[in-house]
Amino acid sequence: MKKDIHPTYYPKAKVVCACGNSFTIGSTVEQMSVEICSTCHPFFTGKQKLMDSAGRVERFRKRAEKSHSATGRKLKAKKTDK
Repeated sequence: MKKDIHPTYYPKAKVVCACGNSFTIGSTVEQMSVEICSTCHPFFTGKQKLMDSAGRVERFRKRAEKSHSATGRKLKAKKTDK
């Protein structure tokens, strides 16, 4: 490796989350602050919620139902062969 072109590597860099959790990693920055980590992220905790604040999903369903009722067709269910 060439000298003086690479950033300093810190093998014990500290990461602090907004939830209070802290852990060490290897990084080119000595200390980091993050908003969310694996301890408080909804995907990892199992408390995931689907937020539809604009009502887009409901509007799509109404539009799809309206278009299918106007044409007189029904959606076909997929067959699964096991």
